[in-house]
Amino acid sequence: MALSEKDLLASVPTGLYIGGKWVEGHGEGRIAVEDPATGKTLVEIANANEQDALAALTAADETQAAWARVSPRERGEILRRTFELVRERAEDFATLISLEMGKPLAEARGEVVYGNEFLRWFSEEAVRISGRYGSNPEGTGRMLITQRPVGPAFAITPWNFPLAMATRKIGPAIAAGCTMVVKPAELTPLTTLLLVKTLEEAGLPAGVINVITTSTSAATSAPVIADPRLRKITFTGSTAVGVKLLEQSAKNVLRTSMELGGNAPFLVFEDADIDAAVNGAMLAKMRNIGQACTAANRFIIHDSIADEFAQKFAAKMDALQLGRGVAEGTTCGPVINEKARANMQRLVSATTAEGGEIVAGGEAAAGDGYFFKPTVLDHVKPGSTILKEEIFGPIAPIVRFKTEEEAVRLANDTEYGLVSYAFTQDLKRGLRLAETLDTGMTGLNSGLVSNAAAPFGGVKQSGLGREGGLEGINEYLETKYVMIPDPLA
Repeated sequence: MALSEKDLLASVPTGLYIGGKWVEGHGEGRIAVEDPATGKTLVEIANANEQDALAALTAADETQAAWARVSPRERGEILRRTFELVRERAEDFATLISLEMGKPLAEARGEVVYGNEFLRWFSEEAVRISGRYGSNPEGTGRMLITQRPVGPAFAITPWNFPLAMATRKIGPAIAAGCTMVVKPAELTPLTTLLLVKTLEEAGLPAGVINVITTSTSAATSAPVIADPRLRKITFTGSTAVGVKLLEQSAKNVLRTSMELGGNAPFLVFEDADIDAAVNGAMLAKMRNIGQACTAANRFIIHDSIADEFAQKFAAKMDALQLGRGVAEGTTCGPVINEKARANMQRLVSATTAEGGEIVAGGEAAAGDGYFFKPTVLDHVKPGSTILKEEIFGPIAPIVRFKTEEEAVRLANDTEYGLVSYAFTQDLKRGLRLAETLDTGMTGLNSGLVSNAAAPFGGVKQSGLGREGGLEGINEYLETKYVMIPDPLA
């Protein structure tokens, strides 16, 4: 049975988790976690400083050797038990996500299903870590190739998908035999704390996962990244921060996984099923209120259908019901804070000043919380300010094109390359787009690409490495080669 909001918040640990113990932080004061729909504090949690961060790394380092020797089957079983517990408590996790992040409860339930799949997927991948043995080409010896854990890892997760971004990193680390220090975002740490409590209940040994919450992220993280005991860093967040972390990681030549910014193009061609494209646009734009690296940012629509697309898209955006995520009937929650809402207004003002037209929304909503009306902007000119930035909110700018070559050029005109979307009923064109769109992922006639069984990641300044899929666990493994003289000689 799901807990009440009060009991749920009371059940979430508020300390740091270091070496299997919940402890207080040594940072100044405590961190107030806010409900973005009301602006009010939900709960206060511990605040870590450098001392706490290094204590967490020490716990991970001291546990690494023993954890690496635990059988793949047992590591997988712990993940599977955690998956089952999260599924049993799905409503509690969904409510908590909605409370601290703001997304509608129905969508939060979707995140729980999606995020939990990484635990199940990597529970199955733990026993599939493989190697090979065979003769070298000269026939003078044998080559033994094995894979072993990278070692202690540092995971820095973002605020927008507090469960999925944690499980996407914790799942493969546990499966591969790596210990980890996790630093969830200051804005939405509660879901991660509840997840770690659940891992503890599932039998994860002390020291394998350690969690620090902090209001001084850069200062608290720096000594961990500089410490030679750390062997890997995995980060999801902005490209600007990712670049700084790569610079810091270079000193000790750390293995890095970086899932960074996105500026996804959404292409609709003249032969597309327009209603299907509009439905796909709603998925690609409004998932998580537009606050996703995979969110469609630039709607590149063929001129012959742009009017119809804009009208139908605007009608669906207008129909969304703004409200607190946990409230019945809410289909669009708030953006994460006042800074984000002010940025939405800045982007709309800049776009209209540069010739764009407001078709729907275009302003903040009155009342408590950080709400901004779902917005569609049409006749946006190539080169406009809004097309150069990651919007991270409920604004959809429409740019028109006449030829496929022009559409691809507009789509690739960005330093980012995470995901693209394209709607067309021409199979040959679809295959051409899959090859010519310069992104790590493409949704062809689909507004949703994320799946635990698929490799998630981008090219260019959208990052390095992949999460999920067969590729995801390899980010936490090192390859070891052993040369053996010919045993038959």
